[in-house]
Amino acid sequence: MPAKKKAYPLRISASVLEAMQRWSDDELRSVNAQIEYVLREALRKSGRLKPGTAKPVVDDEPDPDRR
Repeated sequence: MPAKKKAYPLRISASVLEAMQRWSDDELRSVNAQIEYVLREALRKSGRLKPGTAKPVVDDEPDPDRR
């Protein structure tokens, strides 16, 4: 059974969002998936994510904002 996801509104500066868009384009991910990936990696590296929960991010739905 896939993990349940929650929607969460995020305020982010335009420059950070633009950088995340470029990075996600390079990695062939949506911006949403890239943000989740970066957060998971930071949590994993800091020891704040339980072992076995840092699975790869997979987009369940296409990103409508994607070019």
